[in-house]
Amino acid sequence: MNRKPLAIAVKLAMTGALAGALVACGGGGSGDTSTSDASSGTSVGAVSGFGSVYVNGTRFETDGSVSSDDGLEREDQLEKGMILKVEGDWDDRGEGRADRVSYDDTLRGPISGMSWDDVTRTGSLTMLGQTISLDGKTVFRGATPTTLAGNPQGYRVRVSAWRLEDGSFRASFVGARAIGLEFDDNNEVEIEGVVADLDTSAQTFTINGFLVDYTSAVGDDGFSLDDLANGIVVEVEGYLDGNTIMAEEIDDEDDLFDDDDDVEISGSIYDYDAASGQFSVNGVRVQINGGTEFDDLRESSLADGLFVKVEGDFRNGVLVAEEIEGRDSDAELDGRIESLDLTNETMVVSGVRVQLTGNTLIDDDDDDEDDRRSRVQDVQSLQVGDYLEIEGRQQSSDGGFLEAISIEREDDDDDDDFELEARVSAIGADSITIMNLEVLRNGYSLSGAQVGDEVEIEYRQTSGGEYELTDNVEVDDDSDDDNGSNDD
Repeated sequence: MNRKPLAIAVKLAMTGALAGALVACGGGGSGDTSTSDASSGTSVGAVSGFGSVYVNGTRFETDGSVSSDDGLEREDQLEKGMILKVEGDWDDRGEGRADRVSYDDTLRGPISGMSWDDVTRTGSLTMLGQTISLDGKTVFRGATPTTLAGNPQGYRVRVSAWRLEDGSFRASFVGARAIGLEFDDNNEVEIEGVVADLDTSAQTFTINGFLVDYTSAVGDDGFSLDDLANGIVVEVEGYLDGNTIMAEEIDDEDDLFDDDDDVEISGSIYDYDAASGQFSVNGVRVQINGGTEFDDLRESSLADGLFVKVEGDFRNGVLVAEEIEGRDSDAELDGRIESLDLTNETMVVSGVRVQLTGNTLIDDDDDDEDDRRSRVQDVQSLQVGDYLEIEGRQQSSDGGFLEAISIEREDDDDDDDFELEARVSAIGADSITIMNLEVLRNGYSLSGAQVGDEVEIEYRQTSGGEYELTDNVEVDDDSDDDNGSNDD
């Protein structure tokens, strides 16, 4: 391997071509981060755009090189959704400079099974005995999720994912390749996880029940196989022999950050302890204190499985949180673009005001080469009339709007039926309002819906430009006000 691993912060990679990603944005920004709000340290998160590279909402100017052992050397080989470790400087304006960009695969190997629901845009993938959850923010390359689910045993995949409390994963990127192609990787596999069932005599252990044989393995990056022990996190590379991974290289989990680093990291919370104010994200222990600020969530809504971004200082092996931002979607919209303001990166989609940010992932429904472009091109590619599926966070400030986390363009040019799932802002005698959108009742039932409830509505635009329901309002029985946005 011979690399400084991302360890539990997640591994990624897939050879690809993103030609012109840097050129298309003119090399990106001034790179001047010498302001009073500048930070210097490490940012770990998924790529949301290029030109140079967007991670955790910051555009990092890079020299175009990438540090990896998975066949990628250049930024133009990266894909959206891949989880990067960026060392450098950044500021609160969303501009930064990268001194080093690193990545690595989380998992690599053949798929053993996969499910996918096109309606809910959720599913799961199994490989090497590991379970990987999929959702609308998972970026697929090489094959669509529907294609993979239809013939899972016909593909190998490279997965960049967040590791969860139970050892399963939440995929940010899935890169597929059909088995049997001339570029097949000769059954090479990669896996990471917690060592269990260690047998030093047989030289075997398991990761989530999947057997690893390390008879012929060597330690990597200074790791000694004599230090293998149950409970430690390792990364294994090798090849598959039946239902056994024949390990060739094994590396343990290194510290992701240096002491006194300014840190940004995204991931799913696990091992949350409200009494101590601590939880883990990608193997990093996080400490909350009286000075921790919360953005788009309340402290009371912290829970295992919640996806967040944490900013703070890394001290003595613990990330002391200065700010925790909610990054899970709490609203969904299927609709058509009615107007665009490219300067302010806002648009109106079927009556709902939508705000784009540096964190917004813009992806196309078809898996074509044209998607490999800069973020500027991503935004400019949006056109009035496009039908979009948007996941985001509902904001109540400034009249209410949807802050987009992911946008997927659909090919259905004839669909004029819209759907919105979000929290109710107001209810009148003949209408229901969600964010800035007022929808006429049109004879359908609003029964059970109250302000603050999460509801699902189906609606359309009338010839007079108003909006009206096309079905009864459906109230989500799991609505919980504690999960609402905090716009502080």
